[in-house]
Amino acid sequence: MKITPEIILNHGISSEEYKKIVHLLGRNPNLLELGLFSAMWNEHCSYKSSKKYLRTLPTKNDKVIQGPGENAGVVDIEDNDALVFKIESHNHPSFIEPYQGAATGVGGILRDVFTMGARPIATLNSIHFGDPSHPKTKNLLNGVVSGIGGYGNCMGIPTIGGEVKFNSSYNENILVNAMAVGLAKKNKIFYSKAEGINKSVVYVGSKTGRDGIHGASMASAEFDDNADEKKPTVQVGDPFTEKLLLEACLELMKDDSVISIQDMGAAGLTSSSVEMASKGNLGIEINLDKVPCREENMTPYEIMLSESQERMLLIVSSGKEKSAEKIFKKWGLDFSVIGKTTNTKNLVLMFDNKQVANLPLDSLSKNAPVYDRKWIKNSNQKKINTPKNFHEKNLYESLKKILMSPNNSEKSWVWEQYDQTVMGDSIQKPGGDSGVIRIHGKNKGVALTVDSSTHYCLANPIAGGKQIVCEAWRNLISVGSNPIAITNCLNFGNPEKEKIMGQFVETIDGISQACTYLDFPVVSGNVSFYNETKNKSISPTPTIGGVGLIKDLNNMMTKNFKEKANNILIIGKTSGHLYQSEFFREVLNYNEGPPPQINLFNEKNNGLTILNLISKKLLRSVHDISSGGILVALSEMCIQSNMGAIISVPKNNIKLHEYLFGEDQSRYIVEVREKNMEELTRILKDNSIYFEKIGKTQEKYMEVKNQFKINLNEIEKLHKYWFNNYFKEAV
Repeated sequence: MKITPEIILNHGISSEEYKKIVHLLGRNPNLLELGLFSAMWNEHCSYKSSKKYLRTLPTKNDKVIQGPGENAGVVDIEDNDALVFKIESHNHPSFIEPYQGAATGVGGILRDVFTMGARPIATLNSIHFGDPSHPKTKNLLNGVVSGIGGYGNCMGIPTIGGEVKFNSSYNENILVNAMAVGLAKKNKIFYSKAEGINKSVVYVGSKTGRDGIHGASMASAEFDDNADEKKPTVQVGDPFTEKLLLEACLELMKDDSVISIQDMGAAGLTSSSVEMASKGNLGIEINLDKVPCREENMTPYEIMLSESQERMLLIVSSGKEKSAEKIFKKWGLDFSVIGKTTNTKNLVLMFDNKQVANLPLDSLSKNAPVYDRKWIKNSNQKKINTPKNFHEKNLYESLKKILMSPNNSEKSWVWEQYDQTVMGDSIQKPGGDSGVIRIHGKNKGVALTVDSSTHYCLANPIAGGKQIVCEAWRNLISVGSNPIAITNCLNFGNPEKEKIMGQFVETIDGISQACTYLDFPVVSGNVSFYNETKNKSISPTPTIGGVGLIKDLNNMMTKNFKEKANNILIIGKTSGHLYQSEFFREVLNYNEGPPPQINLFNEKNNGLTILNLISKKLLRSVHDISSGGILVALSEMCIQSNMGAIISVPKNNIKLHEYLFGEDQSRYIVEVREKNMEELTRILKDNSIYFEKIGKTQEKYMEVKNQFKINLNEIEKLHKYWFNNYFKEAV
């Protein structure tokens, strides 16, 4: 077939990129080879627009075993235990086909984890939808939640945390970010780097079909009016087969059979074979006739570019093929030796006794384009007008409006569709600051959180990037864990637009600053560009997945109040920052102004001091203050514990609404027994921590002195109102 400009364009290859391909090869590629370049050079696989800036992120500390570049990151959690984790996007597929898109997103991230030799112990998710009134939102929400629950529940892995947010910028481009966490032994981590010449290349798992072809390329392009036509690019998942694949892989990994292993995710057999051989500086030869196919007459092009799910590629030690095959056959899975490693540094594909492709591996991987795209600053502050008379708004009615809004309402409708307790080690389930999983058979646990920043990043990407790292840090601190590391999923629009690229560059800058200062490195992640439809981009949405270690579960904290008549304190200074706050947004419909600034010294100092107070048994409950400010955080603590609080605003120059709804960072609400106040006060003063005593716990009512008094049943009803009513209408 003659390669025409139209064919090149349809493969997402620019004319300049095609010229580079011809130069690298010294000839024109055939159609199959063009497809391989399309798969490996697209944004989703090559990171050609982001690589320059991703390299600026901190990726190491004394806990990091494996940073970016592998299927998942790995950190040390002591006692020869390692935590393996990663977050990835499945945005485009989930918009096109919400159930399967979300389901296969979960399946893909789980494979990334157990490919490293880890048994998955938890999943989390961050899902973003358009305006609730948009005609597509309700169905998309239903489909995505069902897909996440359907796959994870069948796999028998608890979903213990996440977030659901709404914003009109996602009307035509939803976000589905899935995170998985697994447990492995430090001395049994498996990698994707191929080693050795003439070693067997083995295909295991499900058969290859025609689903998902060009899925990675589709993820690197904007949507248009023909989005429905892209349904064939969405993969179809089978969680029951994945469960079998998980068990078979972990069984095989018990001995020295596996040299390297890679899941077939984006770009399928193409990316897995290229990445394994390229990392090992080897060549690889594959006989496509030996690839198990579930459909007749599949072409080499279809076989190589299929993104059928539940498949793995292995390099197996010589002489171990038969014993390995026995394991996979026992689990009812396909096992086929499809090729071998070579010393050619080329990818050679055979089909029907003919050579159908022969490409230098470097041309597909190391020589992929790397762009230094133009960008403009987004973080310049404009002169703004503060809304007038906002302090005259009724305090209770304002709180009511925030609690009843889609983004601040209780999300149990979502998480109750997920199995939260399977495996029996879920200590804290969704609804807290972080999920907590016990390390099976031990009195230690890991804290897990996922958080995103939209409004803050849109207003000021640098500040927003810092804030979302710090939000994850505080959520881990609040349950009594020592933060270790993060994974990130960076969701943006078209990087070829200078403004969008600027949002990305500055967000990375903010993330890097915060991670460096907090010693909170990035060990894995994903970049999702081209989240646009008809030239309208999503708001910049960096998502952070954080992990922390609780060495002694007896020191774990929760946000629910424990006893009446205990003191309630605010740790950290309140200045009353209302720009970009939920109060301004939900009560006044005002979206202008800068986000709150981050003082990284205060963030670290306050957080580490909180951990010290926890270790000394001086705190009864902890909750970080974030969206909605003090009053919303206090409401959540009361609802969770079914215990009330009576507070008064300290005498200062801050107006009432600013104090109670301001979203200043680096703050926590803590519950303290009176007998511990003296020691606690001394420690806070010794560490130069600003704090204020604002009230006490009580029964039945949440009360702000001289303002309002509300029964807990009523406030809980308000918090649940939106979701309960949203789905009363037929979907």
